[in-house]
Amino acid sequence: MSIDKDTAARVAKLARIRVEEDALPDLANEFNNILTFIEQLSEVDVDGVEPMTSVTPMALPRRADVVTEGGDAGPVLSNAPDAREGFFAVPKVVE
Repeated sequence: MSIDKDTAARVAKLARIRVEEDALPDLANEFNNILTFIEQLSEVDVDGVEPMTSVTPMALPRRADVVTEGGDAGPVLSNAPDAREGFFAVPKVVE
């Protein structure tokens, strides 16, 4: 797959990125380099390779799953700039 100048301009427009006309050939070339790299990655044989979340094997710390009645609203709402009737008060944004 090859990206031309017109396609690069369309991608820039969709991404809301202003690109000068004289920079479009370089952008198209950069997109082509990225696509070439992605094609190279698809050639790698990953059969039998376990998916991993980190390069070092580690177990994520977990908290106990305990059912509670919820937090105490008083301390939580004390940090709010405006609280009314036990809830956070926010400005109206929809008419």
